[in-house]
Amino acid sequence: MNKKEFLAALRAGLAGLPEADVQHWLDFYSEIIDDRMEEGMTESEAVADVGCVHDIVTQILSETPLPKLVHAKVKPKRPLKAWEIVLLVLGSPLWVPLLFAGALVVLACYAVLWACIITLYAVDLTAALGGVALIISALFYFPPNHVLSQIFFGGTGLMSAGIAVLLFLVSGKVTTWLLRLSKKALLAVKFRFVQKEATL
Repeated sequence: MNKKEFLAALRAGLAGLPEADVQHWLDFYSEIIDDRMEEGMTESEAVADVGCVHDIVTQILSETPLPKLVHAKVKPKRPLKAWEIVLLVLGSPLWVPLLFAGALVVLACYAVLWACIITLYAVDLTAALGGVALIISALFYFPPNHVLSQIFFGGTGLMSAGIAVLLFLVSGKVTTWLLRLSKKALLAVKFRFVQKEATL
């Protein structure tokens, strides 16, 4: 792949971004390729050294806020005509509630994700505090002649503390997985915006 093909592929991959941002990234990677060529690389070697276009587009989209992509998508390319404005106003009782409903569904999904994470840690904290309370009660609540009760409460407390440690490890893994899943979902939404813009 030569420099021209690389920049054309990059432009196509970033088609959903505002034109100023697309031009910024094109200039940035063009300069990087030129620098590599000045260091003695051939054009194809310099392009290969920069990396895969898909990986670069993924990195740029992951750093671009979603509202910026949405704004670039909904911003009209030309001034609206009078009949288009009339249609938008007349259709607003239909599309405005649908837009709000879509936004609320997305927010609800995000809230459920964080509710799951908070619930995991709340259960873990409950097990840990219950374990500590049982151990303390075994040591200080019962008189010395209630050895079986002390053993039972102390053992239950240690078991609860052990479960809390295991839950903490599991919660950490589940939290990492859920956060990665949400990041991938957000990136997929951004790619959808870019791909729809590129196909127009």
